[in-house]
Amino acid sequence: MKYSELEKKLQEAGCSISREGKNHTIWYSPITGKSFPVGRHQTQDVPPGTYRSIMKSAGLI
Repeated sequence: MKYSELEKKLQEAGCSISREGKNHTIWYSPITGKSFPVGRHQTQDVPPGTYRSIMKSAGLI
């Protein structure tokens, strides 16, 4: 899965961009009430461990 696809999935789940960090975009999940970073590597594949971490922070797994 590419980062751009992951961002679409987060938006569909109700997550939103909280702010732009220096190297990452900071997202907020209303499900967990947590903020979490997502890299800006739009065309690259998301590593499996990073994907699980982001999805867990978003409350989607």
